[in-house]
Amino acid sequence: MKRIEHGLEVFMFTSRWLLAPFYVGLVLAIGILLIKFVKEFFTLAPTVLTASGSDIIIGVLTLIDVVMIANLLILIIFAGYENFVSKIDTGDHEDRPDWMGHVGFSDLKMKLIGSIVAISGIELLKAFMHVEIYTNEQLGWKVGLHMAFVVSGVLFAVMDRLTGHHPAAKEAHEE
Repeated sequence: MKRIEHGLEVFMFTSRWLLAPFYVGLVLAIGILLIKFVKEFFTLAPTVLTASGSDIIIGVLTLIDVVMIANLLILIIFAGYENFVSKIDTGDHEDRPDWMGHVGFSDLKMKLIGSIVAISGIELLKAFMHVEIYTNEQLGWKVGLHMAFVVSGVLFAVMDRLTGHHPAAKEAHEE
């Protein structure tokens, strides 16, 4: 019976590798975002002398949006792979990010909601830059969704602090 149990545990432990193709897919998604970034950049660049200031700002905010999503994907790929599949062996590579290997599931969750709030804020700002093309109902929905993300982020932070996942909560608990 012990042998069956051990075999089942080895099988379940090895099953974590089923996640690897998901992370490879996210790496490929960064390639798609790169194509989107290049397209947006080369659409924006020729209009820099003729477009209005708000159009340039919206174009740059769109570029920032794409970069933030790509950064978020890198964070999810590295942290998710290291937390759920296997440690990434980079040796002593000088470019290894300091946070690699130190971002747990709770940290990842907080960074994810923070990024979603930032991206939502950028989208809201873009809408306000061209407020005339939206109805009050559309703007209301955009603000409402953004506030839902903000409130969710605050609630996640409070829950992390209460459960002791946040460094400040651990320090307060130790005192």
